[in-house]
Order: sequence, then structure tokens, then C-alpha cells
Amino acid sequence: MTKLTHTDDEGQARMVDVSAKAATERAATAEAFICMAPETLALIADDKVAKGDVLAAARIAGIMAAKKTSDLIPLCHPLNISSATVDCMLVPAPDDDGPSGVRVRATVKVSGTTGVEMEALTAVSVAALTIYDMMKAVERGIVISDVRLISKEGGKSGVYRASQLAPLRASRRPNLAVSHKPKASEVTIKTALQVPAKDHAARRDAFRRFMSAHGLTAHAWAKDAGLPVGAIYSFLHGRTPSLNKTEEEKLAASAKVDVQDLYRS
Repeated sequence: MTKLTHTDDEGQARMVDVSAKAATERAATAEAFICMAPETLALIADDKVAKGDVLAAARIAGIMAAKKTSDLIPLCHPLNISSATVDCMLVPAPDDDGPSGVRVRATVKVSGTTGVEMEALTAVSVAALTIYDMMKAVERGIVISDVRLISKEGGKSGVYRASQLAPLRASRRPNLAVSHKPKASEVTIKTALQVPAKDHAARRDAFRRFMSAHGLTAHAWAKDAGLPVGAIYSFLHGRTPSLNKTEEEKLAASAKVDVQDLYRS
């Protein structure tokens, strides 16, 4: 069994002595995923969050956290970091209703006698927490997951690359229970305009094919039509059964087609 490096022969916690190790160029990259509803992601993408630029705040928080890792994690060595970068990428939900959210990736570099894996992991963790903090008023059920080391270089152990994992298995959103029973006044009255669920699905598939055939993306199309991108995402992923009349008219006008053309295969 490998001997633990952070305890002495008597089992007492200690900081590892790295004074005899040679200083080398070292780097580490880590990532995390913040899973949220497409509507929540759309607010970030459209810069409509009341608290400000979410991704800019997350990047700054991640870099600051990397520099403060030794203050947060017991027995970590204070390091004179030479570089720390934090990137945030918006991830819309794929067609198979997988998770949507923000992927955060941090790379930290140092010339020293110990590695910077913890600095990279701390950076993505705090960046993810910052995103949660800025969006919790919109969605309490945001999930932070898949925090892991992607790679490291330098030092005696050499190069490490993470094995390929199934994408974001832990990040799929659970079904959220309704928090209250609907009142009688909240019960939707069926009208002739309502159609069976299977017809909604067919219209949704036709709508998706229309977007593909015309090279339309949800963000660009919604922006041109003067609509929140969440309206399109909610329809595409079945969170709303259909677009309303105003949304259909604006999208059709933007695409220069008739409303019925949006649903033609």
C-alpha cells in the first residue's frame, strides 16, 4: 500500500517537504459542469441576468480561487502561480434531451517543486459556485457535477491524461415535483386549439427540421425575432407543448415564411 504523504510516522497531519525536489514547469487542467434548465442558460447567453455578467464574474472568481488555494485547502503549499485561465462554455441541450448548462475549464501553470492540480480543481469549483450564486434566484435546482482533473504535466510523475468518460452522466436533470396542488382556477380548460401530445411531438420534430433546413440556431433566430431564446428551447425540449401565436408569427416573419411553413416536414 502506498504510504500517505500528508501524515507522519505517528499519523499526524503534516505539510509534505518538497525542498529537495527540482523546480520544473508544471501545468494542470480541470473542469466542472453546471447543469441548468435551457431557460436559465438563455438568460446567461442573452446577458439578461440582473446581477451582471455571470461568466465574467465566474472567470474572475476562478482565477482568484486558484491564487488562494493554499488558504482554502489544508496542507497545500502556497505557490507563485505563473498563469491561470478560466474558460466558460455554454452547452445547449442536445436533441436527446441531455443536460444543458455551462462547462468550466481552468488551466493553471507554475514553475516550482509541486504540482498545481489542486489550484485547477479549486478554480473550477469556485467558478461553478459563483455561477450558482448568481443564478440561484432564477433556478434553485442547478446541479454542479463532473468536477475532475483533465490533465497534468511536469514533475516526477510526468504526464497524466484523464480517461474518456461517458459525457455528463451525473448531470441529467431530475424531474422536479410540483410544489403545490393546482387550484380550480388554475386548471386549464380544453379548447379546440389544444391537440394530442403525439401531434405536439410531430410539430416539434417538423419545427426542428425546419431550423436545420434553413440553417437557423435558436439564439440567432430568437434574437432576430425579438423573442427570448427560452421560448424556442422550451418548445424544442417539450417543456411547453407549443409556441404561442405571437411567438409563431414573430419567428415566421423573421424567417420570411408563413406560420404553417414552420411545421412542414
